[in-house]
Amino acid sequence: MARGSGSAITGCAHGGDVVEIRPFRFGVEAAGARTAAGWRDMARAVEDLGYRTLLVIDHLGDQLAPIPAMLAAADATTTLRVGSHVLANEFRHPALLAKEAATVDLLTGGRLEVGIGAGWNHDEHARLGIGLPDPPTRVARLAEAIAVIKGLLGNEWFDFSGDHYSCERMPGLPRPVQQPRPPLMVGGGGRAVLSLAAREADIVSLNPNLASGRSDASAAGTMTASATATKVDWIRAAAGARFEALELSVRVYYTVVAGDAWGTAADLAPLTGLLPKEALRSPHLLLGDTSRLVDAIQEHRERYGISYFVVTSDAYEAFAQVVSRLG
Repeated sequence: MARGSGSAITGCAHGGDVVEIRPFRFGVEAAGARTAAGWRDMARAVEDLGYRTLLVIDHLGDQLAPIPAMLAAADATTTLRVGSHVLANEFRHPALLAKEAATVDLLTGGRLEVGIGAGWNHDEHARLGIGLPDPPTRVARLAEAIAVIKGLLGNEWFDFSGDHYSCERMPGLPRPVQQPRPPLMVGGGGRAVLSLAAREADIVSLNPNLASGRSDASAAGTMTASATATKVDWIRAAAGARFEALELSVRVYYTVVAGDAWGTAADLAPLTGLLPKEALRSPHLLLGDTSRLVDAIQEHRERYGISYFVVTSDAYEAFAQVVSRLG
């Protein structure tokens, strides 16, 4: 089982075989708040409404920096797990990130989830003067970064020499509370990064394919039900025997709790690039009243194995009714 994911429950598959069904987890992805009090209040509200995690995005806009935001949210709560959704690998050296992650895990009493991805936003990297490599190189660099992060979080001393990163006799200190290390989430939408996640992560976060460097309707074709099924097939093939131990997560881009699901899907079509029938089947969009959303989420777990749903901060209050029924 992936650490931090809860215990599995059992059920009967066709033919009478007993299988494990991973329990649902729900998280909120947030950018921040205007004041310290507002951020703490939101963290407490997220916890009180039954969400398991508060995850902070990693972009250069008007938002809080992920690491201090996680610490403040954890300090304001008692059981809420905190994490990144997801850190752009090119922004930080993995050895320094490992030290920060261990520090956060120590200071939160073992409530950290480390989320990382290959990076995709060309404009943000250009602002920093960081050239964004082509997708194969980004994935290769992410693979080495994961090796460094896992090595330092799992060992008191670690050496690494790769094509992209190296560290010599690095102390893996402070030691994280969670052992052998905090759970690792890797997110992405292409086959190469999802295959890497399948081999190395505890949590695999399914996203649209953003290889173009922009998040817009051009990625719509990678958010459909059929595209999701293909991604899960890639993950299963790459994971091999460890597939059943993986926790599959999805970032829900649009969550609208409303009675007219079809009308809502049609209204969102210019933004999503999806026809209503496609939008209503995509795990990246949760549209409809509470009963429909409960049914849809259960179907996504049954069909794809997705059990960890992350909604955006503008939707967490309305979506809380679903969390109370399934969480």
